Amino acid sequence: MARTSSDTALKTREADEASPRLKARLDLFKFVPFRLNRLAAEVSSALSVEYEDRHGLDIPAWRVIATLGFRNDACSAQYIAQCTRTHKSTISRAVTMLLTEALIERVENEADRREFRLQLSKKGRALYEELFPRLLRREDDILACLSTQERKQLSMLLGKIEESLDLIQTSKEADAKQAY
Repeated sequence: MARTSSDTALKTREADEASPRLKARLDLFKFVPFRLNRLAAEVSSALSVEYEDRHGLDIPAWRVIATLGFRNDACSAQYIAQCTRTHKSTISRAVTMLLTEALIERVENEADRREFRLQLSKKGRALYEELFPRLLRREDDILACLSTQERKQLSMLLGKIEESLDLIQTSKEADAKQAY
């Protein structure tokens, strides 16, 4: 495809506008991916006090329980890995531990008997029901520095970023697309 003079002019203008940013050193504390990652790690750590200290669950184990807890039906470990953006081997280790602790259980996939799905056991459901109100209170504590309007804006902005990265944002959407 041949370039037009307007394409060349646009590319030159974009390069000129970007060059001061490219010439500057990367300031990690202004780099959005770094900030989001650091913030996520800190928030996860703050929340983990509720399930790690009290119940001996690590973050991946909690992610499995949390994913199964908000669903009405069983799902695969692959669904959990993709939904939580956690490596499948990490989820697999968490699933093994949770099965051993009888917090989750396997159920046969009626559509494919070679595959099993996961769901919370009664013990796991009780733990989830105990923990999620505490985690919601912790979330409120973390977000207390924001006004109600700022919380709504934060949620909306995060949603826009998730959408731009083509991330599924609800379990209903995931189920409808059978993405996981």
